[in-house]
Amino acid sequence: MVVQEFTVDLNKPLVFQVGHLEERYQEWVHQPIVSKEGPRFFGNDVLEFLTRTKWWAVPTIWLPVVCCLFVKSILMGHTIQEVVLMALFGIFIWTLIEYTLHRFLFHIETKTYWTNTAHYLLHGCHHKHPMDSLRLVFPPTATAILCFPFWNLVAFFATPSTTPALFGGGLLGYVMYDCTHYYLHHGQPSKDPAKHLKRYHLNHHFRIQDKGFGITSTLWDTVFGTLPPAMTMGKKN
Repeated sequence: MVVQEFTVDLNKPLVFQVGHLEERYQEWVHQPIVSKEGPRFFGNDVLEFLTRTKWWAVPTIWLPVVCCLFVKSILMGHTIQEVVLMALFGIFIWTLIEYTLHRFLFHIETKTYWTNTAHYLLHGCHHKHPMDSLRLVFPPTATAILCFPFWNLVAFFATPSTTPALFGGGLLGYVMYDCTHYYLHHGQPSKDPAKHLKRYHLNHHFRIQDKGFGITSTLWDTVFGTLPPAMTMGKKN
């Protein structure tokens, strides 16, 4: 008896289909479909709405929070110069978090029903439909939930007065990351460094998907040896 392999129907909600691909999921999800119209995820309209986010929602919601955090550290006794330094350090740490999450979590290999489903929701959908403009930035609801453990992590290592500025810097780094990521997909930069970053990131999507994990810079790819081969050869030459 021949068992027919499961086939994803792109005309139906995808989320609860992709898990059935099992071992074939990784190959399927890394074959991008280039279309500005994204697929439907859920049959439920409320869940579907929560998966779609306009890019401008990210700075609109989170930049005021960042400003409040900086002001809080100032009111607790720090100078503006000190807050600027802490913010820059927070941004720097974010770039490492950005790289680490992208490389080790977003590109984790899965093959069971529920791990495939979770991966598709987290990042697989972006690789399958890289030009879906409404699923490029992180939904604010999910960001708000993740802020709690990240705040507690910063508070564990920092003092009460430095925690707001350090966390605010990290949050600002996140906003810069999400806006940069959207621009690299939908903007048309004519000059470096933006032009270089766009070429670098699209190379990750369409050529070598297990290299080039940096979005806002190539720093950590250089440090950890995950530059795409062409760039590595260019450096040697």
